[in-house]
Amino acid sequence: MIEKTGAATIDLVKSKFPAKDVLVRPKAIIECYKEIPCNPCETSCPFNAIYIGSDINQIPRIDFNKCTGCGICAQACPGLAIMIAMIKDGKAYFKIPYELLPLPVVGEKWSAVNRYGEILEKPCLIENVKKTKDRTTIVTVSIEQPFLYEFSTIRSKL
Repeated sequence: MIEKTGAATIDLVKSKFPAKDVLVRPKAIIECYKEIPCNPCETSCPFNAIYIGSDINQIPRIDFNKCTGCGICAQACPGLAIMIAMIKDGKAYFKIPYELLPLPVVGEKWSAVNRYGEILEKPCLIENVKKTKDRTTIVTVSIEQPFLYEFSTIRSKL
């Protein structure tokens, strides 16, 4: 399906997530679906939670037992294919790399978008906006938990 639409199906997305009980703590979600020569996630992880191996083309694998959700891999990923996810109090929280202007502001509601570029029926709340040392902006958003597997990014302030 990804070859036809350019977007992962919900089943493919779910295969990248740990069990929901693991998401009580932040975890990196690596949405790499094709083999490409790339390994910044593996080399940047200070906990050795991401493994690619000697063939740089392999799809990264993550050990959720080692992952702390620190987000260093999300900052390092040139393809913006990594987000940090967590579930708390009926909400799904995501830390996503964001490279557009204007930047969101804490407390604003923005449109939540799925992997097909469609706006989800519920907006998300901007919880935090942080510029990192390498100038990647990491935006933390919250959205209702049923959108855990549908949420991909944000678009346009409401």
